[in-house]
Amino acid sequence: MVRIRLRRVGRKKQPSYRIVVADSRSPRDGRYIEVIGFYNPRTEPATMTIKEDRALYWLQNGAQPSDAVRRILDKLGTLARLERAHKGEAVDSLVSEAEAEAEARGPVSPKTMVAAEPKAEAAESSTEAPEAVEEVAAVEEAEEAEEEAPAAEAE
Repeated sequence: MVRIRLRRVGRKKQPSYRIVVADSRSPRDGRYIEVIGFYNPRTEPATMTIKEDRALYWLQNGAQPSDAVRRILDKLGTLARLERAHKGEAVDSLVSEAEAEAEARGPVSPKTMVAAEPKAEAAESSTEAPEAVEEVAAVEEAEEAEEEAPAAEAE
């Protein structure tokens, strides 16, 4: 069986991985058929690149991705494009779409995808914060004015 999996490269304690197509019987860092991508978890955000056309070719011809590669392909949108290719869309149009997304997106990181949502919420709340501060200041000024008014009447 042909598998799409990670092949560890890099120095000791500094892993990076190549995404390769290999026979399932060959060792993790052993013989492979083709290199179709790269994954570096040590960068911030993690770097994930893939040759979309070759990945779709191998997946259409029965190659099975490992769990880690399946997550990477899902993050990059390759599995969704594979389903569309199975439904009859042209692979060339899907590949050009993937290249356009890759240029616009840059490297993909699961951490940045999760962290992007709270930042958006924080940005929304930060735009509301000055208004809230102004409202609180207005209320405080009104209370001070009320306190001064009875003192002025007593005199």
